[in-house]
Amino acid sequence: MNQPNNRQVLLSSRPVGMPTQQNFEFRDVPMVNAQEGQVVVRTLYLSVDPYMRGRMSDAKSYIPPYQLNEVIAGGLVGEIVESKSELFKAGDKIIGMLGWQLYNTVDAKTVTKIDDSIAPVSAYLSVLGLTGLTAYFGLLDIGQPKEGETVVVSGAAGSVGMFVGQIAKIKGGRVVGIAGSDDKCDFLKRELGFDAAINYKTTRNLGQALQEACPKGVDVYFDNVGGVISDAVMSLLNDYARIPLCGAISSYNSTDGDVGPRIQTRLIKTRSLIKGFVLSDYAARQSEGLQELGKWLTEGKLKVEETVVDGFDNVIEAFLQLFQGKNLGKMLVKVSD
Repeated sequence: MNQPNNRQVLLSSRPVGMPTQQNFEFRDVPMVNAQEGQVVVRTLYLSVDPYMRGRMSDAKSYIPPYQLNEVIAGGLVGEIVESKSELFKAGDKIIGMLGWQLYNTVDAKTVTKIDDSIAPVSAYLSVLGLTGLTAYFGLLDIGQPKEGETVVVSGAAGSVGMFVGQIAKIKGGRVVGIAGSDDKCDFLKRELGFDAAINYKTTRNLGQALQEACPKGVDVYFDNVGGVISDAVMSLLNDYARIPLCGAISSYNSTDGDVGPRIQTRLIKTRSLIKGFVLSDYAARQSEGLQELGKWLTEGKLKVEETVVDGFDNVIEAFLQLFQGKNLGKMLVKVSD
């Protein structure tokens, strides 16, 4: 096929504190045609996610850091435009962990075909992708909510928290969301059926607000945020509470360390479980999660909300907006139709 121009995003320097545009570089390169067993993928949507901030630091983690002057990779849905593999044909839609670029030329076995007749392709980066599955397994495997229990979700208007709250409602829980604006809190209650929502930015006494919203204490705390929000929730834990520890976005850009109350005594007294997890822990059960999420989506029990930024050249700005709380639901970049 003819070689259109390709454009890609590289990590040019490691951020200290909040990332800036200067930590990244756009580069124009020729597109690479497919060799035997390969496909060329045209990017449709890119996913920008908070965990990517951790990969920009050269520190040991559950996933290797990004290398300097190499293309940043993340969740992506795209369309096959050239195939030298019997697994795909031109026009097939796929999902994969691919580079932030207009075109990716990769081994066909590294991407997965998706069915855009079931749901829009963007849904495979949210409810039928990383964020939906993270919510599903974190809440149900670790949190194990029971009917009538109180479930608190921090970062509740984000891409994971939004699904956590909805799944908790499906399971019969009383759901309290914590978010960063009145509009987000109204959305959680009005559109998603949360029982209560707290704006942590305007609430003068978060502990008191949580006590009022959780008169019977907290049985499950799905933690996306960490920091002072989580400190306040810990004081309300019931006996045998469960805490799926998914994220700590409050400290991702901190340069001062993350210091807070010591929680060990509280966990001992309440016999609570706190467990960190990542989605790859559940790789063998992915089909189970997708089946249940797809069923709830079809039945209208799950609503999907996306914040879509148009244009590949705006991918860095979209990523930075995650840490400014500008997204409602999943943050995506639409690269092409």
